[in-house]
Amino acid sequence: MQPAADADQARQHTYHDGTSRTVQVSEREIPYPEGRLIISRTDLNGVITHANDAFIELSGYTREELIGQPHAILRHPDMPRAAFKDLWDTMKAGKKWHGYVKNLRKDGSHYWVYATAVPNIRNGQTVGYTSVRRKPSRKKIEELSAVYKEWKAAEGST
Repeated sequence: MQPAADADQARQHTYHDGTSRTVQVSEREIPYPEGRLIISRTDLNGVITHANDAFIELSGYTREELIGQPHAILRHPDMPRAAFKDLWDTMKAGKKWHGYVKNLRKDGSHYWVYATAVPNIRNGQTVGYTSVRRKPSRKKIEELSAVYKEWKAAEGST
């Protein structure tokens, strides 16, 4: 008997730093809320230092569960490492990054965002990063889902 399409599956997810955790993943997509912006800030290591209310609501985590955690807590196993390498390379070069990201909610469902991430510069030094997420284009999501699937296959990981 086949599991339902939206049934949760436990999947092992390995991050860029070699750490891994088991995450619950389903095919349920939560629509991005109209007229909302998700805003978060991190330190230089990607640890969350600020999360606005829209971020809290859409992620399914409490503020206390997010603050102090690596932003990668939201990384969906379908996202290729190459997308995040580009993000980090761009921001560490002091530039603004834009991209489409599939995020994993606490309950195993997911949501897509169009993200803009920028370095926070104080007295000429990068002190952290800010990300603002908007409602993504459905057409772009469909295009990038196929691209991301190819990138993941090329990485040889799940």
